[in-house]
Amino acid sequence: MKTTAPPVLGLRHNLAQFILLVAVNALVGGTLGQERTVLPLLATREFHLDLYTSALTYILAFGVSKAAMNYFAGTLSDRLGRKPVLVAGWLVAIPVPLMLIVGPQWGWIVAANVLLGISQGLTWSTTVVMKMDLVGPRQRGLAMGFNEAAGYLGVAVTALATGWIAAQYGLRPGPFLLGAAYIALGLGLSVLTVRETHHHARLEAAQHVSARATAHGGLTTGEVFRLTSFTDRSLSSVSQAGMVNNLNDGLAWGLFPVLFASAGLSLGQIGVLAAVYPAVWGAGQLVTGAASDRYGRKWLIAGGMVVQAVALGMVAAGHGFGIWLAAAVLLGAGTAMVYPTLLAAIGDVAHPAWRARSVGIYRLWRDGGFAVGALLSGVLADLYGLPTAIAAVAVLTALSGVVVAVRMRGTDHAAA
Repeated sequence: MKTTAPPVLGLRHNLAQFILLVAVNALVGGTLGQERTVLPLLATREFHLDLYTSALTYILAFGVSKAAMNYFAGTLSDRLGRKPVLVAGWLVAIPVPLMLIVGPQWGWIVAANVLLGISQGLTWSTTVVMKMDLVGPRQRGLAMGFNEAAGYLGVAVTALATGWIAAQYGLRPGPFLLGAAYIALGLGLSVLTVRETHHHARLEAAQHVSARATAHGGLTTGEVFRLTSFTDRSLSSVSQAGMVNNLNDGLAWGLFPVLFASAGLSLGQIGVLAAVYPAVWGAGQLVTGAASDRYGRKWLIAGGMVVQAVALGMVAAGHGFGIWLAAAVLLGAGTAMVYPTLLAAIGDVAHPAWRARSVGIYRLWRDGGFAVGALLSGVLADLYGLPTAIAAVAVLTALSGVVVAVRMRGTDHAAA
């Protein structure tokens, strides 16, 4: 009778599954990237939406549905296991490319983004938790760096590719056929080759020695929500920074292509700018995730928010491809400092018994930033113009960095 080998924590012992999950998350990011260049232009050129607030409804729908599903993904993965939640996320994504291709009214596009948000909440959240499960506490920042690098390099490559496809063949259907291929491949890999990792989390929980975290090992979901959102200084600081980070990412997704097009940039140039920001963001996380393991989380997060604010100010004040390219590089660098570090900081503080729920709650707040960003930037752009909207978000981003500097405790991989 064949016996299953007991789980072992660590990157080296779980390298094959870790690399597989990195590849799966690249496909998750690519599924999102099919929209980054094309959809803002589709709103204005094919659906003739004049108000920025109306055009950004798809980001609002995406942000609300993804944020809500992030919350449930953590709870479901604790109850049902990680793999079923991952597979369910891919199944939800299947209709999305078809709806984007054939949708005759803007409501179809909004509905497709509700499904895309649900899918991204399930798939991306689960790949985060599964990598945390596999590597254990010592290499958590490195693991999150690889996870988020894969996802956002997937976004970047696909944004660049869809910009080229749209320039050659039109805004529909070509760019979204690439997204359909990603979904088919991601579903196949998840069903056939990904293995369950929940038992790794149970092993880490059994080995957990932090007195503070062990005392809170049996928390209810409501108690975890309060800790993550409000009462724990580190967890709540991370949650607000994540929300503001994705607020400005929603602004970049929805309004940057429109700003660039209004300045006379070509579709190819817009595609490059839409790709450079997530490309630098993605690649940079390979360095910043590991650096946060070595040097701590707090000042990478606070500094990254300030760098993002400077980049947004450059976009608001600048004009032309050169200055906007420099700003996109800087915005990507600042986001790379923040993104994997926030996730690793959650893993530092949260007990393994409720870590998946805490990650889900953090991602609820973080991806709620898409919805807040769509509303705030859309209203400000309609009232005062695009540069003012971008400048206002730059100020908000800088203030978020100050909150982290003042409120968050210093953490590293040992400070659970």
